[in-house]
Amino acid sequence: MMQSDSKPKNAKRSVHFKTLLTVVPYLWPKDRTGIKLRVIAAMVALALAKVANVWVPLFYRDAVDALDRLSKTLDTSTSTTAAVATGAGIAAIPVALLLGYGLMRLMAVLFQELREALFSRVAQNAIRTVALKTFEHLHGLSLRFHLERQTGGLSRVIERGTKGIEFVLSFMLFNIIPTLLEIGMVCGILWGLFDFSYALVTFVTIVGYIAYTLLVTEWRLKYRRQMNESDTVANTKAIDSLLNYETVKYFGNEGHEASRYDHALQRYENAAVRSITSLAVVNVGQGAIIAVGLVALMLMAANGVAAGELTLGDFVLVNTYLIQLYLPLNFLGFVYRQIRQSLTDMEDMFQLMGVPFEVVDRPDAVALKTPEGVLRFQSVDFGYDPRRPILKGVDFTVTPGKTLAIVGPSGAGKSTISRLLFRFYDPSAGSVTLDGVDVRDATQHSVRAAIGIVPQDTVLFNDTIEYNIAYGRPSASREEVRAAAKLARIDEFIESLPDGYHSMVGERGLKLSGGEKQRVAIARAILKAPRILLFDEATSALDTATEREIQKSLREVSQGRTTLVIAHRLSTVVDADEILVLDAGRVVERGTHANLLTSDGIYAAMWRRQQESTDDA
Repeated sequence: MMQSDSKPKNAKRSVHFKTLLTVVPYLWPKDRTGIKLRVIAAMVALALAKVANVWVPLFYRDAVDALDRLSKTLDTSTSTTAAVATGAGIAAIPVALLLGYGLMRLMAVLFQELREALFSRVAQNAIRTVALKTFEHLHGLSLRFHLERQTGGLSRVIERGTKGIEFVLSFMLFNIIPTLLEIGMVCGILWGLFDFSYALVTFVTIVGYIAYTLLVTEWRLKYRRQMNESDTVANTKAIDSLLNYETVKYFGNEGHEASRYDHALQRYENAAVRSITSLAVVNVGQGAIIAVGLVALMLMAANGVAAGELTLGDFVLVNTYLIQLYLPLNFLGFVYRQIRQSLTDMEDMFQLMGVPFEVVDRPDAVALKTPEGVLRFQSVDFGYDPRRPILKGVDFTVTPGKTLAIVGPSGAGKSTISRLLFRFYDPSAGSVTLDGVDVRDATQHSVRAAIGIVPQDTVLFNDTIEYNIAYGRPSASREEVRAAAKLARIDEFIESLPDGYHSMVGERGLKLSGGEKQRVAIARAILKAPRILLFDEATSALDTATEREIQKSLREVSQGRTTLVIAHRLSTVVDADEILVLDAGRVVERGTHANLLTSDGIYAAMWRRQQESTDDA
């Protein structure tokens, strides 16, 4: 049983060590000489600060001994004049020693602050680099990963991970390691000035303190993990609820959401109480170990003074060293606990960075330059789950200046085609080509740069309308942004707003209606000016009059471009050069609007149903 229990602990220590090694390259970047020089200078300042700190009690001891000799001289003096003269001569020695004492304290603080100033750039650069790499990695992960993960929990992991790096760098490098260095120096001085027993008691006290801290902290870490898990769950539920604010209001479920959030907070509360209560066990034990060590050393020093082997200054020296070590040592328990937690938080973040990319550029991938826009799907099969295929042998070709419409019932696989085109996924069989180049042989950036999309569910950034339109091409001028808005028939609406193009759209665009959001998305796609345009239910949220206006604009924008239209409302695709009817992942019909009506198949039945619905309305 003991053997099996030890394996997880050893594994955890190994993971923690690997996590620390993962951070090292960020502290010593190959191409940053300035950062390396700062690290070296900070280490030198750290060493000098500890040397100055260790010299402080020595000056204090000599000053006490000098004052002790002065006191005895004054007591035994027979002449007042001689006593004054003698006292004045001896008094000069404590003044110099006290000045030295103050200078050493000043040097300790000065070098410590210099180290902090030098290393702050190193630490913040490492944190920024890690955070940026994590951010870039998350954007490189597949759509499948982001559909399965919850954004609230994900943001919490990144936040805690970056804070963990900052804590580990600050406290492990400049608290634990310097404290251990100072302990070693103090033990050496006590051994050299007195005897081995003083160094031994100090060493045993410290080892006992550290061992106790490690054992008890390992025991109570489970409560901290429970706190973290509960915190992540509570944060996820809160963000998820706030993102779905309107849905909550529609169904009057504010109380239900509050109850779910409170349940998660209650789990966190219980874990936090257990964690704080168990902390008392750590503090009491640590205090007892330090107290025993202090008393033992003080008794030894007092005995030496009584025997005439030590001076009063030596007694003060031992006491001062122990008090000087006690402060960082007392802090060590908290630092160790926080470092363990920070390492756990860092591991969670680095695990995200270790998630492999599902869709990657091949080593010999080519960049599509000024593509013509010939799009072809060749016998494409695909399923999000291998056990449930979505597309089965889909085959079509669209050339520049032509419009292909894809229609069919919900769940037929229409939107999956757009995801394959953007390489959010790769087909399990068949190929998707642009100008004869398989998109798997091209860089993802160049493929996506060639395509513009107006999605059915338009999500906007919590920024201005101008920013959201310009997102299609961030380098576009203000005039180009306004021209795109005019083509999308949204310019008059924007100018009617109090802040115009600088109006904020709110979280996910909640301040705009569905039709307004879609028109912003259309303007964004127009501004991108791609060779291939993809409209995924682009006008589904618009009224009939606005839809007709935008359809006219879309026809103007689509001229000379390859256009793919995914639609449910068949009235929007009657002018398409070819219409594909998908059913259960297969192309069951294809042709023009007139031909499909004549064949009286699935498309004709869908058309009649929609016409009847329109007439009824």
